[in-house]
Amino acid sequence: MSKQIHVAVGVIQNACGEIFIAQRAADAHQGGLWEFPGGKLEPGETTPQALTRELREELAIDVEACEPLIQIRHQYPDKAVLLDVYRVTAFSGEPRGNEGQPVRWVSPGHLGHYAFPAANRPIIKALGLPSLCAISGAYRDAADLVKKLQHTIQSGAGMFVLRDRQLAANTHLPLIAQVGESLASTSVQFQINTSVVEFEQIQLHYPMAGLHLNRHELRHCRQRPVADEVCLGASCHNPEELEMAERVGVDYVFLSPVLPTLSHSGATPLGWPAFADWVKQINVPVYALGGVTPAQLDQAKLAGAQGIAAIRAFWP
Repeated sequence: MSKQIHVAVGVIQNACGEIFIAQRAADAHQGGLWEFPGGKLEPGETTPQALTRELREELAIDVEACEPLIQIRHQYPDKAVLLDVYRVTAFSGEPRGNEGQPVRWVSPGHLGHYAFPAANRPIIKALGLPSLCAISGAYRDAADLVKKLQHTIQSGAGMFVLRDRQLAANTHLPLIAQVGESLASTSVQFQINTSVVEFEQIQLHYPMAGLHLNRHELRHCRQRPVADEVCLGASCHNPEELEMAERVGVDYVFLSPVLPTLSHSGATPLGWPAFADWVKQINVPVYALGGVTPAQLDQAKLAGAQGIAAIRAFWP
């Protein structure tokens, strides 16, 4: 195993929501591919310090604020890298190819049209996901579900996971359609927590939603059960399940319980240190779930999380 190279990577976004990318020199490692700008940490540097230095040198901008997005460990045939990826939330200056490298602004939805190094692909997944995810709680009927969903939308959640142990395609398609209609005019992503078999039936009638697997469904998967364009998530509770989720090719995971929670009072919470350690083991965006609220979003991101997932914090 070669020595791991620690790299600070910056995701820069403009007021239009476009992402700044640059093309690697033809004679560089992974030459000719596009990348998110950054560079190696020097001895004694923190990641934000290295990122500030590198982006000033490469792009002629000054980083004023940044926050963790995701850490990625990748083994190429010739080298191992640790990408410490930060979202640049404020900067001064206008980015340009200060070293003569081709650069451009690209909408997040078009990043997939560019060839990136393999280690950069989880970054693109993370950029397509929100920071706050709401999970449905109890509801009486479809009308009550839609009413509570409106409250959830107003709370700022960017993803909604419909979870119902009795959810079946043959009886719940009208309900699923109503949820879809409620979310259609928003930017909220719709995920359905159900089995692979039920989801296949749902997709025949309603192809707009993504699939979220519980831990038991995840264990039955030997490969990714849906097409690449369908968002796939999974619930995990230990390192073994996290490894399974990554092997299957999920786009995100929920890791729980992080803190004590009423819904699973008998479960031993991970705590933030263990959560951070487990997140480092996979190259997949991870949401902290269990006893957490949006008020702890910054703490979750410092622990390596994509964001927060919750029921009670969003569901009235």
